[in-house]
Amino acid sequence: MSAATGEEIIRIARKMERMVQKKNTVGALDLLKELKSLPMTLELLQSTRIGMSVNAIRKQSCEEEVTSLAKALIKSWKKLLDGPSGDKEQEERKKEPALQPQSSPEVKEESSSSSNSGIRKEECPPPSDGFLTSFPRAPSTSDSVRIKCRELLATALKTGDDYITIGADDEELGAQIEEAVFQEFKNTDAKYKNRVRSRIANLKDAKNPNLRRNVLCGNIAPDVFARMSAEEMASDELKEMRKNLTKEAIREHQMARTGGTETDLFTCGKCKKKNCTYTQVQTRSADEPMTTFVFCNECGNRWKFC
Repeated sequence: MSAATGEEIIRIARKMERMVQKKNTVGALDLLKELKSLPMTLELLQSTRIGMSVNAIRKQSCEEEVTSLAKALIKSWKKLLDGPSGDKEQEERKKEPALQPQSSPEVKEESSSSSNSGIRKEECPPPSDGFLTSFPRAPSTSDSVRIKCRELLATALKTGDDYITIGADDEELGAQIEEAVFQEFKNTDAKYKNRVRSRIANLKDAKNPNLRRNVLCGNIAPDVFARMSAEEMASDELKEMRKNLTKEAIREHQMARTGGTETDLFTCGKCKKKNCTYTQVQTRSADEPMTTFVFCNECGNRWKFC
């Protein structure tokens, strides 16, 4: 059922994307009604990213019925983040012991104990794979600098439409990230501001959307994100490029140090001495001359001689 529903949602999402590209939303209302009739889960929202398609249709369409239905769908999907029991149900359960008739002390004590046990179980439900990890709410602050930083972080989290698809509370997440940064520096000096500024820049990076999604989904906890280095926040593409460059630098260094032949035919451009080691490698096609890598044994300078 879930797989079939997912395929149906993806089909609708693709139709909506084509409508947005063509700037023609005729038929969008029927798609939204069809979407409303499908059972939705948080897993389907995240895997199909249907929220982004619906939000794009909402922005594109001029029909009031389309925009209102799109808003209603997004609002209903955000409720998937709520726990399995509503606030009203919890309040009714809490009132149950008070509504019970009085009895003998022994019976009353036993009844109260069992009802309180039931409440504790309801307040602390077992973790479910269908819901995002929750974190303690950040304490409020009256500091104008901190308030502004929280607002900027929340805005950065809303750079894409992922926060709608995921249903994350961007304002609370921004407050939690700022709180973690503040707890590290204990003031709002230049170091604090630079840390917040780097978080905002990385969240807004269009080439690294996965970082923002992981923060919104809870895969990266707010306090962990607050301490991440630039290398840790980098996109997968940039990480791979840095890894390859490091490997190449190590390869050249090892090749010059271990597989080379000592010679005095080369003069180092830095120390002007001739105590060098060279290695020749065929880096181009077979009919091209070999590339010579030279290493200065005196100062460690390396260069390539073609």
